[in-house]
Amino acid sequence: MARICGALVSLLLLTPAFAWAHAYLVKSVPARRASLLSSPSKIQLWFNERLEPRFSKVSVIDEKGAQVDLGDAQVSAEDPKQLSIGIRPLAPGRYIVQFRVLSVDGHIADQSFPFVIRESRQ
Repeated sequence: MARICGALVSLLLLTPAFAWAHAYLVKSVPARRASLLSSPSKIQLWFNERLEPRFSKVSVIDEKGAQVDLGDAQVSAEDPKQLSIGIRPLAPGRYIVQFRVLSVDGHIADQSFPFVIRESRQ
């Protein structure tokens, strides 16, 4: 039993650290839980790892569950860690950005975050 445990510990210590790496969101525009005075023209997401373009997607949903993006999600050719999507002009309300990305190391990240468009005060 001790040999098996020793072998497992050795295997774990010898496995490269990047084998456990996952793509995670490091920055977004708008930011998580942002409160905006006007509608952005697109959503931009940056990750810590390069993304696999064919298997990375993002969408924007309103409070009623309707998709409000333009369906043009793409990983940037200049920055393979960036994913963006255009959105229609948004009315005041709460919106959810949902994304599912596959990093080039084969790990999937599937998350969402809200942002709000506030009523303008005149």
